[in-house]
Amino acid sequence: MKATDRYFTSSSRVQGQYMNLGYRVFALGVMLLGVVCLAARDFVLSIGLPDGFPYPGALAYAGGAFMLGAGAAIAWRRTTAYAAASLTAFYAIIIIILIDGPYVFAHPAEYGTYSTAAEQVAIAAAGLIVYATKANIDAARAARLIRIGQLAFGICPVLFGPAHFFYMNLTVPLVPKFLPPSQEFWAYATGIAHIAGGIAILTGVQARLAAILLTIMYASFTPLVHLPTLVADPTRHFFWSENALNLALTGAAWVVADSFRRRRVAA
Repeated sequence: MKATDRYFTSSSRVQGQYMNLGYRVFALGVMLLGVVCLAARDFVLSIGLPDGFPYPGALAYAGGAFMLGAGAAIAWRRTTAYAAASLTAFYAIIIIILIDGPYVFAHPAEYGTYSTAAEQVAIAAAGLIVYATKANIDAARAARLIRIGQLAFGICPVLFGPAHFFYMNLTVPLVPKFLPPSQEFWAYATGIAHIAGGIAILTGVQARLAAILLTIMYASFTPLVHLPTLVADPTRHFFWSENALNLALTGAAWVVADSFRRRRVAA
């Protein structure tokens, strides 16, 4: 074997391990969301169940058990594609269309409904990309599904960003005080970064770099924002769900970044 052949073989192996790590981080976040549902006996996977929704406790258990199983199945190579397809369908049909959709239409003036619903869209989009990259389907179909997932995900940070500005009174206190130059600066900066990253993914201009930077930003939110709030009050299941959700979003952004790398390698 030539030296160049050994180099490319080694490079491909490292690249494959990197890509596998991304969807496994996503799977872990999904599993933790399921654990929170089960532990809190609350359906934390959406904006909120409509008033009068029948058997909310049963739905919380069912949703939590499904998320826990789906995440574990995504992490297991033999069932990754099937589990990702099931997760995408669950989020798209049950959570986004049947639960979050009516709530958004009923409260069009509340910006928080859009950014919260976007969190669910991001998870569904990542699930679709994982399915398309792992399923035994033709390349053209896989490429279409991946692009749909990329576009769906790209919309999400565009909606996340303005939430920082609409709810600045809530965003600023989350920023650690020790970060220079000020809490307000980072509240505005992360909002702008979300919007810029989403636009880059939607337009395809430096899309992979944008997805990587979003992954890094979400990953940094865990030690800087979410873990400190959890440590300060570990009795609130909301803080547990925020940590689990942020991990899932970190994995989702990583999956999107990997999907741009895959398309370039395939080309």
